[in-house]
Amino acid sequence: MRFLRGTDGRAGRGPVGLLLALAVLYLAWHTFRPAEVGRLDRTAESRPVTPRSDLGADEQNTIEVFKTASPSVVFITSIEVRRGLFSLNIYEIPQGTGSGFIWDQQGRIVTNYHVISDASRIEVTLADHSTWKAALIGAAPDRDLAVLQIAAPAEKLRPIMVGESENLQVGQKVFAIGNPFGLDQTLTTGVVSALGREIKSVTNRTIHNVIQTDAAINPGNSGGPLLDSAARLIGVNTAIYSPSGGSSGVGFAVPVHEVNRVVPQIIRHGRLVRPGLGISVVNQRVVEELGLEGVLVLKAEPGSSAEKAGLRGTSQVRGGLILGDLIVAVNGRPVTDWNQLRDELEKHQAGEAVTLTLLRDERQVEVTVTLEAM
Repeated sequence: MRFLRGTDGRAGRGPVGLLLALAVLYLAWHTFRPAEVGRLDRTAESRPVTPRSDLGADEQNTIEVFKTASPSVVFITSIEVRRGLFSLNIYEIPQGTGSGFIWDQQGRIVTNYHVISDASRIEVTLADHSTWKAALIGAAPDRDLAVLQIAAPAEKLRPIMVGESENLQVGQKVFAIGNPFGLDQTLTTGVVSALGREIKSVTNRTIHNVIQTDAAINPGNSGGPLLDSAARLIGVNTAIYSPSGGSSGVGFAVPVHEVNRVVPQIIRHGRLVRPGLGISVVNQRVVEELGLEGVLVLKAEPGSSAEKAGLRGTSQVRGGLILGDLIVAVNGRPVTDWNQLRDELEKHQAGEAVTLTLLRDERQVEVTVTLEAM
């Protein structure tokens, strides 16, 4: 746009320039003016509600699962005792939160070991929001499981229903109830994403046959139940795989068949009673340097099942070693190191017999050994 010049030779001076400037302002106002404020209507009323049909079968099932299982889910607060920096006063501060579930009407609560491992004191809040001091009965850190006990009356305790995990199917619908970020009684849904996963416990032992799910599991869900569509316990939510610490669709749960094996032992003995052979073994690095693959027996303890079964230990003589038995399989399943041997033995209980495949004097032999409590 070219401005006309006024009589004094400067743009915008004179009647023509003034009219042109007013025209530009008018166009700018109508182009960029703010939206007009709506008028008040004193006759306005609520919109009519659109009726809907009945809830779908899948929705009804989800609601029923939550109603059935949520009274069994608890909120766990671990409390740490600290001494004041500049005084002798002792302070109790919340250290972390997690989830758990009611195991029986004697007030026993199952959760993850890592939820309560560093706690000086533990509190359990039930679904009715009553809070109870909890005592630690025992734990199995290798399985990331712990059992607490509270003194709540039986009428406040609704034990969770126990299901199965050995016949789960990938794609099967699952539900997680817990207390993510301290928000109690939260339900998330998903499916079984994979089976037979392995994760590391707080002791760095491998937990086998773990359930992978895409149900949202966030900090605070640890120790809570993973449920099937019948509201039965199929796993204990234990870990998430997430660089950010939030749910990324990859969560893991300890399978219920392992929970149902370990928890009664913790209640009876305060710990997981491991079945063993009664042997000490040669350091695995030495075994590898010898070019062997398996578990080399160093010594069969006097009076042990191994000694009774005739297992031979390794002895040192001038000029080298006289190798003992090299355990290479348990019930036909190969083992290459001590951790694998323990994993295979822990599939059984003390008093059960297993068949060991041994490499002895460069020959392969089989020996039956009755497991003992270690």
